[in-house]
Amino acid sequence: MNRFAVAGGYIIKSAGDVVRDKYIIVEDSVIKDIRDDLPEDIDTVIGGPYDIVMPGLINTHTHASMTLFRGMADDLPLMTWLKDYIFPAEAKFVDKEFVYIGSMLAAWEMTRSGTTAFCDGYFFEDQVGRAAGEIGIRAWLGEGILEFPSPSLTDPSRTIEHSREFISRWIDNDLVKPTVFPHAVYTCPPDLLKKAYELAEEFDLVFQIHLSETHSEIEQVRQRYNMTPVELMDSIGCLSERTLAAHCVVLNTREIELLARRGVSVSHNAESNMKLASGIAPVPEMIASGVNVTIGTDGCASNNNLDIIGEISSVAKLHKINTMDPTVLDECTAFAMVSENGAKALGFNGGRLAPGLPADIVVIDGHAPNLVPVYNPVSHVIYAATGSNVKDVVIAGRIIVKDYASLTVDEEALIKECRKIQKFISAQ
Repeated sequence: MNRFAVAGGYIIKSAGDVVRDKYIIVEDSVIKDIRDDLPEDIDTVIGGPYDIVMPGLINTHTHASMTLFRGMADDLPLMTWLKDYIFPAEAKFVDKEFVYIGSMLAAWEMTRSGTTAFCDGYFFEDQVGRAAGEIGIRAWLGEGILEFPSPSLTDPSRTIEHSREFISRWIDNDLVKPTVFPHAVYTCPPDLLKKAYELAEEFDLVFQIHLSETHSEIEQVRQRYNMTPVELMDSIGCLSERTLAAHCVVLNTREIELLARRGVSVSHNAESNMKLASGIAPVPEMIASGVNVTIGTDGCASNNNLDIIGEISSVAKLHKINTMDPTVLDECTAFAMVSENGAKALGFNGGRLAPGLPADIVVIDGHAPNLVPVYNPVSHVIYAATGSNVKDVVIAGRIIVKDYASLTVDEEALIKECRKIQKFISAQ
């Protein structure tokens, strides 16, 4: 039996529930107990008396292997970035090895900065699952569904069948869960979106999609269908509690109410939206209407990092200045977005620390100079910490990072492979 303890001076059990000076007892893959004293039979203890211990953080929108495109096409509007740079680069360079190495790099970066679960959509997603399994991070993965050929599927008429085959390979995996991922309303016609949604219903899976990301998307879809993307999705029955919509930047009040009524979860990608000048999602309005808002980093070609702690800080501050109201999104609300809200969006019984729940735990170094002194540990996570302050990480009861060292990654070998790919791309 795997049994150890995580010690902390501040235990953030959930956004509104913090306790002092406790030990979290881990048995196998779950939390057995949270108690004042250390049982005599436990020899392994991570964390310490001044550290901040919290639930593993959940990144609800990534394109993991795009770490290998990090910094390749910066300072461009979304459609120019996508059509003139990213789509051509993907067609030229993305293959199984690219996705595997890029996803290993992403999983290494995410675990080192406090992410214990992520939701991803891209191509050759079996390779993302392979990487996630080797690193030991939870992953919800979707093979991209498109109306045109992709790097992993030259015949778009097979896109649903291709996704079904992917689902069948991962449906029973404990750590890696399949999803259904039609790219967007502007790259998938309504009949394809309906088939994708029916596939998600058939297997009871998360249905993830880019939605209402820019004004140009809204106009493009309106001209083609005389509806906005949200209206179109609703008209064909693709909005429900299984829907995880990334971005949702351009929404009116009626659409926000519709998302709330249908139980849709939204992945807010503030830094990507800022960098591409897509706009600022109406997050306070969505939260006030009852939409389950979560946080994603997006891919490294548009962010350019996977530091979810840095992303939370950006989210919390962005909406204060946008509304000129410092109270509009407090630290507890921000923390919930990246923990229990993310778990809810993925249908995962996590995002909190309590006996019986999965042992996904992050320890932040209480001796770091930017975290001394501590008056409010939740505030510290949102406003003071960075991903580099993450000292230890436990996922499904397995210690993945200990004293800043990744236990499941050959770091030097991985960096060598990444640099080899970078040199090849640069030479073209």
